[in-house]
Parts: sequence; C-alpha cells; structure tokens
Amino acid sequence: MCGIFGVIAGHGHNQSLDEATVKRLRDRLAHRGPDGAGVWLHGNVAFAHRRLAIRDISDAGAQPMASERGDIMLVYNGELYNDAQLRTDIQRVDPRPFRSACDTETVIRALEIWGADALPKFRGMFALAWWDARTRQLTLARDPLGIKPLYYAGVGQELVFASEPGPILAHPKFSARPNWAMVSAYLTTIRTVLESSTMFDGVLALAPGQALCVDASGSSLAISMRDFWTAPPSALEVAQIESVHDEIESSIRRHLNADVPVCAMLSGGLDSTITTTVAHNEIADLRTFCAGANSDSRDDDLSCAAEVASALGVRHHATHITQSAFIEQWTSMVDSLGVPLSTPNEVAIHAVAQQLRADGCVVTISGEGADEFFGGYEAPLLAAWNFCRMDVPPETGGRFQLESNAWVAPRLKAALLQPGGAMAHVGDDSLLAMYDDLFKSCMETAGADADSLEAHLRFLQRVNLVGLLQRLDTSTMLASVEGRTPFADVNVAALACALPMSQKYVPDAQDSNADGDGELAVATAFRTKIALRQAFQQRIPAVALHRPKASFPLPFASWLPQKASVLRTSPFLRAVFSNDAIETVVSDPASHWRLAWPMANLAMWGDRWW
Repeated sequence: MCGIFGVIAGHGHNQSLDEATVKRLRDRLAHRGPDGAGVWLHGNVAFAHRRLAIRDISDAGAQPMASERGDIMLVYNGELYNDAQLRTDIQRVDPRPFRSACDTETVIRALEIWGADALPKFRGMFALAWWDARTRQLTLARDPLGIKPLYYAGVGQELVFASEPGPILAHPKFSARPNWAMVSAYLTTIRTVLESSTMFDGVLALAPGQALCVDASGSSLAISMRDFWTAPPSALEVAQIESVHDEIESSIRRHLNADVPVCAMLSGGLDSTITTTVAHNEIADLRTFCAGANSDSRDDDLSCAAEVASALGVRHHATHITQSAFIEQWTSMVDSLGVPLSTPNEVAIHAVAQQLRADGCVVTISGEGADEFFGGYEAPLLAAWNFCRMDVPPETGGRFQLESNAWVAPRLKAALLQPGGAMAHVGDDSLLAMYDDLFKSCMETAGADADSLEAHLRFLQRVNLVGLLQRLDTSTMLASVEGRTPFADVNVAALACALPMSQKYVPDAQDSNADGDGELAVATAFRTKIALRQAFQQRIPAVALHRPKASFPLPFASWLPQKASVLRTSPFLRAVFSNDAIETVVSDPASHWRLAWPMANLAMWGDRWW
C-alpha cells in the first residue's frame, strides 16, 4: 500500500520538474508510505513512489518497478487477493521465475503480457500507473469498487497524477482554485468527490473501474477513457445460505494475507463482527480496535464491541474520543488532507488507525460494503420503497435520492447564500444531472426484470459506498495504515447482485418469513441484510446478530459549539453565505448541525484555498 505521483509530457519534450521537485511533491504522500521512497525520471516521464511495505517487505518490492526487459515502468498502490492464481496463469504464458513475493511484480508481469486487458483479472484494490515504452503510452487505472483513489490534472501541456490532491496542488505551475459547483454539491451531499469532480477546479478523480490512457507518441498528449468493469446485472438467483457464507468467509481469509501484523476494526455491529470472527479463526492472537465517546448507553459501540470481543476471546482496545480531542483531530485532518471531511466518523476511524498503528499493527480489516451490497440501510431503503410505489417515472429516482439524503437541500440554498456572492450564480443543475445519469445507469445494470428497489441499492453502491471507501482510505492512510474491505470485493459484489431483493431487504419484516423456513427465523425481527444474518446466525455472538446498525457514532452535534467561532471569522464563509445564515447557525450550532458541520468544514478548507 503506497502513495504514487507522476508527470508526463508529449514526445520530444522533457517533463518540466527536476528530480528535487518530484521528490518534494512525492513526499507530500509520506504518510501513505513511510517505509521507502523511489523516483524514476526519463525524458518526458517522471514516476515517484512512497511505500508502505505489506507484502515481501524486502527491497525486492521497491517502486517504481521496471519489467525485466525494462520497457514497462509501474507505480502501484494496492493489494491483489488472487495473486497466487494470477502467478499460475502468468507462468502458463511466460515461464520465467518470479524475482520476489511482492504482488507488484505480479501486476507488472500481467501488464507485460495482457496490457490493459489484465485489469479485469485483478481481484483486489488498486490505483496504478504504468508507462509502456514500446507504445509510448501511459495508463492510469483504479479498482472496480473505488477502494483506492487516483487524481489527475492537466498542467500546461503535461498531465500530473497522484494518490491525493496535495501533490497536484503543490505543483509549481498549478493554480489551486475552488470548484464552486462541487462546493455547492458538498453542502448537499457531504461528498468531496462525485464521479470525476473534486473540490478543486481542474483536479479530476478517476472513477471506479476506469482506465485513462495517455498517448504520448506525438508532441501533444492524446487522452482517452475506457471502463474495464461494470456491475453485473441482477441474476435474481435465490442463493443457498452456505454459498453466501462460504464466499464471504473466503474473501475475508484472502484479505488477511500480509507479511506484517493484521488486526480488525470492531464496532460490535453485524459486519465487523463477521469479519472479526472469521479473522480470529485464522489469527489466534488477533487484536481488535474500536473508537467512540463515553455514554450511559449499554448499546453504544464501545460497550457492544467489548462484549463481542469478550465472547470471541480476542485482545481488544477501545479509544475514547472526547470533545476536545475530536475538535483538535478534525482541524488537523482538514489541514493535512487539504479537503473538508465528509462525515464526523472520519475522526473516529482515524483515531482507531492511530491507535492500532501505535500498537504495532499495519493492516486492518473493516466492514465497509456489507450495507450497500446486502441491503443494510433500513431508513433509506424504506424511503426508496415508498418512492417506488408512487405514481412517478422511475427514472426520477436520482432526484429522489439527492433530495431525500440531502444535508442542505438545493431548494434551500437561495435563502442561505450571499446575494451576488462567489457561489450564488452556480446552482445545482450539474449535480442534478449527475444524479439523474447515475440512477439511469443503475437501472440499466440492474436489468429490466429486477425489483424496482434494486436500482436504488445499486445507487447506494455507486455513491454511498465510494464515499465510505474514500473515508476509510484517507482516515487510515493518514496514520500509515492499510484498511482492507472484504465485503467490498468484486466476487462478493457479484454474489450480492445475483440475489433477489427478498434476500437482502424487505419493507415488512414478516415477508422475510413468508415461506415458514426455520432458517429464516433470525430475519423476522429485521428488514435488512437478511441473507447475511442467515449465513452467520450460528457463527457469531448474538449481540451483534440482533443489533441495529451503528457505525462509530459520535455526539458531534453537541460538540459543534466549540467550533462555532470559525463560522463568524471565516472570510470564505462571508463570501459564500449570507450574514443571517451565519448568525443563525452560530447562535445554535447543535440545533442546526446539518448546516453547521459542512459550513465549519468549508470555513477551514476555503480560508486556505480561496
């Protein structure tokens, strides 16, 4: 797991950065790779890398990595979970022995043989770039589910890319400016990335399952895009519960492969308890970690995680987050990452990552993906089910998703924004069009015969899951920790997509037991993640099986007043919001938390970049 950075210019032109500058920009990613650093400059191309050593931690895994013949150069941030099978497939074509046990070498050998056609063969998480000297072509690619990020920008006649926006923004020829359409979108969605759009004008994000090809054979760069993966259509196959269990257990076991200590994030909920239980069967001395705020409830994360850990017999550590620690960490993260936070839970995840790293762990598994693939969000799915019953065109589901999940609804912004200010003229037309297009795409991939609710679940996979995976990546990598997601796995995704909605979510709990099957007894009290609960009901502690969904919840609304002063003093907010809006929020941030949270984040971010 690593941080990557690179620059490319057209043929006949040297890229514009000297080696010292390339290293300086690369080292803005040092938190993503504290174990090593490499750089390669060759005429019109520069590659740089920061390494977090996970597999084959010797120098044999150092990057940038060249192919044995020297005509392909690779920088890679990721992990392959089908490494052994790929090596077997590669040696059927090319019997040369491998020089290392590092999956980076597997990737470069696969690219050498199959080129971009190797990308669908990779089961794992990755963001990578490779230069093929034979064709003078650079290719950037991101894993199908969007677990690992990759950003790029045109700077003059060059293209620059990096694992985070920071190195691009620090490029001496790049002028950082807010992307006002995304600032408005952030107010509504709390997303700093939506498809290719980011908070910075000119900085783009590669979408999940997308490859960007840069032809540098001419004096000017020619850029093209291709999608190398799309979500499978709904097969509507009623799965045997054992097959659901076996596929998920297999994925978890694959995600434990590392040459450094592996631990688990444990919130005491269903998803993290499943991953922890399976991991503990493989790692006898497994350690688990949880974060939360002290409360009087016996059903909070700290209490439930401790109960599950005790039942499993794992070593458990709880990180207690106080109001002052939350405010300090929140401010520090916005400064370090250079972007607003999406949800307050990022602070809790980062606190867990700091603790487990301090305790000697480098890799952690997490439960992201279970809700989006197996139907875990009861309130949003119930609202979507009610929408599907209405006499409205189903393709308007994108607008429904935007408005029903909005922090600040688009229709309210006219009353909040400064008349004639920096953002008043922007509007949300592009955001609405994006959501419409995304939802229509989800309808198409679900298939005409699928339950109408399936498109809404797939929309959550395209928007919510990608946002959660970004949250996990930034929060863990900032602490030099690799976060792995066994549920967010292409094979698990294919299995979940094949299930009918009745095995994932039902609006009436009684429907889940309609056939009188004793196996379904556990689902009678739940509408969500039905197949998942059935598959693990005899295998995990009951407290987690029956617990409603929770995810590192924090009482952040009551903590917001401590940050209220930034709202009144921020020049950026004064340029964007009306005085009345600012004063209303400052007077009672806890009551207006849906506006106070994004406004405070924008104040810290905007005062730096505006």
